[in-house]
Amino acid sequence: MPPLLQPSPIAPEKRFGGTRASLGDFARSGDARDLRRGLGHYIRNGYGGSNPATQRFGATAQTAGSLGYTLYSTASGAADAPIDDAAVLAGRSTEEIATAIIEAVRPVDGTQDAEAERAAMHDAMSELLKEFPEADLLNLSDVEREFVIEKFTAIDVARRFELDVGKHLLERAPTATVAMSRLKQMRAYIAESVAAAFRRLRDQGRTLTTGRVASVVQAALRDTFEVFEGYEE
Repeated sequence: MPPLLQPSPIAPEKRFGGTRASLGDFARSGDARDLRRGLGHYIRNGYGGSNPATQRFGATAQTAGSLGYTLYSTASGAADAPIDDAAVLAGRSTEEIATAIIEAVRPVDGTQDAEAERAAMHDAMSELLKEFPEADLLNLSDVEREFVIEKFTAIDVARRFELDVGKHLLERAPTATVAMSRLKQMRAYIAESVAAAFRRLRDQGRTLTTGRVASVVQAALRDTFEVFEGYEE
C-alpha cells in the first residue's frame, strides 16, 4: 500500500473568502449551483487544489483504515484486535459498543480533528443501524462494514467543511429553520458526492477490502475533491 499523504500546512488567512460569499448566496437561495461554487472555492482557494486538500484530509483516510481493521478483526476474533475483549461487550447496549469501538480507533487527544472524527464514526454507526436494524456492531458483514466506512468518510468531510465555513451559512440564512434546511441539503450533497466516488472506484475494481481501506478512502477523497475543484465559478 502506498504511504498516505500527510496533512498539509495551514493555508493563508482569508483563504475561505470566496467560499463564504458563495455559501451566503446558497443560504439565501438554496440554489445547488451556489453550493457547488462554494465547494469549488473551498478546494481551489481554501486548500490550493485537490491534491493539497487530499493531504489535509489524510487523517480521515488513516482513521478509516483503523476503523475498518477494528471492525474486521473484532468480527473475525483476531488475536491482535484493537478491542481487547469483545466478549465482555456482548449483551451491552449498542451505544456502549459504539463508544468502545470509537475509543479503540480514535482516542480523545484534545484536537478538533479527533473530535470531528469521533463524532463522524458515531453518526456513521447510527446510520448503519437505521439501514440495517439487525446489524451486530461486534460482528458486521462485509457489506455493513463498507457501509460504515463510506458513511464515516462522507460525514467527516461534511463536518470539517462545517467547522471551516458552516458558521457563515448559518448567519446568512434568513431564519433558523432555513439554516437547518440548508445544512441538511449541504450534508446530503457532500454525502452523495463521496458515495459517487466510491462507486467509481468499485467499478474500477478498487474495493474496501481489509488492508486496502485507507488507500481506497484516500483515492475516494481525491476523486471527490477533483470534482469539487472542477466546478465553474
